[in-house]
Amino acid sequence: MTDENVSGAEIVLRISDLRVRFAGREEDAVRGVDLDVRAGEVVALVGESGSGKSVTSFAAMGLLPRTAAASGSIRVRDDDGEKEVVGASSAQLDDLRGRVVSMVFQEPMTALNPTMTLGAQIAEAVRNHTDASKDEAAERAVELMRQVGIPEPERRAKQFPHELSGGQRQRVVIAIALACEPKVIIADEPTTALDVTVQAEILDLLRRLVRERGTGLMIITHNMGVVADLADRVFVMRRGQVVESGQAMQVLTAPSHAYTRTLLAAIPELPPAAFRGAEAAAEDPHAFEAPADAVISLVGVSAGYRVNGRHVPAVEDIDLAVGAGEFVGLVGESGSGKSTVSRLALGLLRASEGEITLLGQPLSSLRGRQARRLLAEIGVIFQDPGGSLDPRMTVGDSIAEPLAIHRRRMGGAERRARVAELLDAVRLPADSASRYPHEFSGGQRQRIGMARALVLRPRLLVADEPTSALDVSVQAEVLDVLRSLHAELGFGCLFVSHDLGVVNQLTDRVVVMRRGRIVEQGRTADVLRAPRELYTQELLASVPSPDPVAQRERRAARAGLLEK
Repeated sequence: MTDENVSGAEIVLRISDLRVRFAGREEDAVRGVDLDVRAGEVVALVGESGSGKSVTSFAAMGLLPRTAAASGSIRVRDDDGEKEVVGASSAQLDDLRGRVVSMVFQEPMTALNPTMTLGAQIAEAVRNHTDASKDEAAERAVELMRQVGIPEPERRAKQFPHELSGGQRQRVVIAIALACEPKVIIADEPTTALDVTVQAEILDLLRRLVRERGTGLMIITHNMGVVADLADRVFVMRRGQVVESGQAMQVLTAPSHAYTRTLLAAIPELPPAAFRGAEAAAEDPHAFEAPADAVISLVGVSAGYRVNGRHVPAVEDIDLAVGAGEFVGLVGESGSGKSTVSRLALGLLRASEGEITLLGQPLSSLRGRQARRLLAEIGVIFQDPGGSLDPRMTVGDSIAEPLAIHRRRMGGAERRARVAELLDAVRLPADSASRYPHEFSGGQRQRIGMARALVLRPRLLVADEPTSALDVSVQAEVLDVLRSLHAELGFGCLFVSHDLGVVNQLTDRVVVMRRGRIVEQGRTADVLRAPRELYTQELLASVPSPDPVAQRERRAARAGLLEK
């Protein structure tokens, strides 16, 4: 919708002087927020974790917990005028939710009922606010699934959530949100857990639905690329307050507030890729050259899993190596085989074919104490730092645990000194050793995970999506710490990620996987600036840029690639 049309459209959501405080807190989580959303408009609410953006969105739905007290005004446009959300009764809120204002949640697997078919869940939403019969609601459910781009909707309607991919499940959540044709939809980080290509598809879907239906959309995100791709206006929040707002083009290209500039500066940049299309497929792929000093090497490796008594291949004919002191990025969509390759490198999965060599020793021939001694040369950084740290152990004990297992002769004083040394290296205060994981932020917990992974001074580090759950500024801090540690310790690193901007910023070489096979690999500068495979080009074109002009070009490039 053009700016002129948006400015003349009716306001479907109006938030005035919203304040929210949680019991036991001295400060408001949301402080004096004013914003509005018009019919057919996309408004983005952005900021880091703890900025108050999700609290604002839950307040608009009347979904704040009992421990939260809200004041101010939140009004939504109904057919017979505006309705107040703040202070509304449960019955009034039940009438508004779904019919006037609906929500698309961040994690579709938790938003959907695992015991109900998808069609039944959409039909339930239809019947909540209409007088449709059971059969009519079922037909409407199938039609909504068709509208949100789910293939074979009649068959899919009979399936359960676990039978669909993450992107397809998110489409079902959007269908539920659309069931009663609300005036406004609130989407809370709707693409955060999705691969870049799936994310691009969901953004295309939301853009089309807003345009066709005239629905107002408020999207909550920390991804400035999503804002550039979708939003008409943007509100930037920090510590419960809106610090900047305006047209998306203005805010993203000429931000007035220092915090907005900091957010934009923290975004890892991609090189201007050459989307050369079909003619590139005829060229030789970037050559694979195993480094002479490889800390780990996979040659002709295939592996899979046993499912219902039969072997299901996961990866096939993998040639990959990480040299001493080298950063190698491993990228691809979910299901491409990245995690399987990581498990192979860690010795957690045996290859059915090929050879894996760790520090010059074939992994398949190692047993017992010899295997444990060699595997101690590998450190691991996990995706979720909260889930990988024992909540019952102090940070110091968690970091020192590998020493207790692999360096049994090391005395307590020496272990404590090593822990203190690593806490200093990851830029955490010395008293962190006596505290517990829940006392730290997500970025700090990830730094603790780094300290634990490096406590044995490994020669190989496997980092599995170590920054995917972090805000951009926190991500920048964690990557800076990782670079400093690498410069000091000189380990080789297999860096698994779907964030091509981070891969571009951090790695020396990149390996692109699709459907269990490597489709392209080479120097990061070569592969990302001149991708020779259409799949690599599509991945790059699917990454949203925070520059609205560049994002329009990238979207057009992606559309052209999908036509081939």
